[in-house]
Amino acid sequence: MPDTFDIMIVGGGIAGASVAAHLSATHRVGIIEMEDRPGYHATGRSAAAYEPNYGPAPIRALTRAAGPFFWNPTPGFVASPILTPRETVFYMPERQTASFERLMRESVGLEEISLAEGRRKFPALREGFATRVLLDPLTADIDVDLLHQGYLRLLKSRSGSVICDAALTAAERSNGQWKIGTPAGTMTAGIIVNAAGAWGDKVAALAGARPVGLQPKRRSIAVIPGPGNADIMNWPLAGDAGETWYCKPQSGKLLVSPADATPVDPHDAYADDMTLAEGIERFQEAVDFKVTRVERTWGGLRTFAPDGNPVCGYDTALEGFFWLVGQGGYGIQTSPALSRLAAALVRHEPVPADILAEGLLLEDISPARFA
Repeated sequence: MPDTFDIMIVGGGIAGASVAAHLSATHRVGIIEMEDRPGYHATGRSAAAYEPNYGPAPIRALTRAAGPFFWNPTPGFVASPILTPRETVFYMPERQTASFERLMRESVGLEEISLAEGRRKFPALREGFATRVLLDPLTADIDVDLLHQGYLRLLKSRSGSVICDAALTAAERSNGQWKIGTPAGTMTAGIIVNAAGAWGDKVAALAGARPVGLQPKRRSIAVIPGPGNADIMNWPLAGDAGETWYCKPQSGKLLVSPADATPVDPHDAYADDMTLAEGIERFQEAVDFKVTRVERTWGGLRTFAPDGNPVCGYDTALEGFFWLVGQGGYGIQTSPALSRLAAALVRHEPVPADILAEGLLLEDISPARFA
């Protein structure tokens, strides 16, 4: 295993893997991953969807910019489609008028449909639950593992390295180089890219950078059987406008989440049973079948900067330290665009024109906003 790199990425999830793949076209790149495999925490537990209207303005811009790659990947990147079309339907109970109107105001391409059409698309909807319905026809399921492995495979084809069981334990800069300590050995690199997700502030502190105030938040998921012999795999991703629950078909089952965002410390996340119970109760209010059992549960971490926007750019005070964190729950759907942007910034190249065309403002995601 080499021990000298141009660029060392800390974290092998979707953020680290995707930017590493791009940078490896021009630099000697390595990834150090604290777990025994990349993507263990957030990426490997994501039931992600491509939703161009989901998230704050910078996220929506990056997601739109990612769309062309998702729908038409570079030849040879993957052997099967990354996206499977699946509509998203938002239902509005009477008490969620403000959320519904904000969704309409901030979104592009949504259409209001009748209650009858909303029930046809999601047959489990309880009569009387909703008063209005919005449809997003441009959303899709993302094959997260296929995407993640595609980036790792591209990195390795360009002689990049992935070093597991190698948590960052020390980072010291001298004469334009980082000396990087890990349980797998000591390495050097000219640039560190902090793609450590929930552990991003801890990595920054080890390197001598000022933390930006990242907050991991837990998201819980339950897997339940669908009702009777219903053909649930043709159902949309469904949820309420106020984001108190959502459900999504996957592998013949329904994934149900209370859309929780509970602040936690960085850890190996697990589902919170009480939160799930409350979420399933809200889900039960919306559907006309009884949830008789939960087959399994899991939890993941979604990590946010204080303003909810990603952090992407060189640290303003520490030479050779680049931030790529705070993607929240949007890291998968933005990765094709955010990784290209990050690679351009690492190389001191212009921002890709197609990303700027979507209205992204660099000051909204720059670490300088926390300086």
